[in-house]
Amino acid sequence: MNENRKPRLSGNWASLLLPINADESIDIVRLAQAIDVLIAAGVDGIYSNGTASEFYAQTEAEFDAIQALLAEKCRAAGMSFMIGASQTDPVLQLARVRRAAALRPRAIQVILPDWWPVSNEEARAFLLRASEAAEDTELVLYNPPHAKRVLAPSDISVATAGTAVTATKLSLVGETFYTEARRHLQHLAVFVPGHHLATGVREGVAAGAFSNIACLSPRGAQRWTDMMAGDLDTALEWEGRIRTFITEHILPFAQAGYSNAALDKLLASIGGWADVGTRLRMPYGSIDAAEVPALRRAAQALIPEIMNA
Repeated sequence: MNENRKPRLSGNWASLLLPINADESIDIVRLAQAIDVLIAAGVDGIYSNGTASEFYAQTEAEFDAIQALLAEKCRAAGMSFMIGASQTDPVLQLARVRRAAALRPRAIQVILPDWWPVSNEEARAFLLRASEAAEDTELVLYNPPHAKRVLAPSDISVATAGTAVTATKLSLVGETFYTEARRHLQHLAVFVPGHHLATGVREGVAAGAFSNIACLSPRGAQRWTDMMAGDLDTALEWEGRIRTFITEHILPFAQAGYSNAALDKLLASIGGWADVGTRLRMPYGSIDAAEVPALRRAAQALIPEIMNA
């Protein structure tokens, strides 16, 4: 693959969140409407089938329908899009990568095989196979904190060597994360958690975010991201209040046992920009929508610049 043919991946990428009906079917009409809102918000890109899209709870037919819808709408609008081909089964994941590549996305997001922790050599072997399946499409390695093996920056450097991986989505693990990322990940575009983006930019590490703040407000997240190029001090001040909101009002639900997908859908419901709802597919618990009004008032009070963008 010619890695110089496209600019480096960067910016504020907004996630698809699946609207789930009472019978646990995916509401494609509401999903299409949410894509339209994200396009109108002018985000840097839209990605499918991250954790918030519940990739682990889709049939292959549902996966194909979601990606085809996203590709059709984004191509018509000239919007960059990325497909998450993630699947805990490596064989199914490689098949998803092949089908995703045929839709010509900007990049394809993958995870490492997730039943048994992989070694660095096993991780690289899988990423080489994924690179072949992706043909000339770039890969993004998604290595979340709940992965069976959370790779340190030095491990990622080894695992991605010679592969089509050009970017990675990471958690901020350890006090020396930024130092280690600067040392080992200069060849990759590093995406940090959305509510840490301004700090990641200040540290010279973050190229962007697959953003939980875009779950809350795609326009607000884009406004904040754009600000970082010209007024980083103000962006950092906003980040302080964003992180206060997340810590005080969202993380308590994680501490109560709710999944990250539940948190992201809660954020979207607080933002109210699309009819996504808080329902998750079984067996994972959904946060009661009755929590939303009070949380929306808290967000309006703490981060009106994000909420009212």
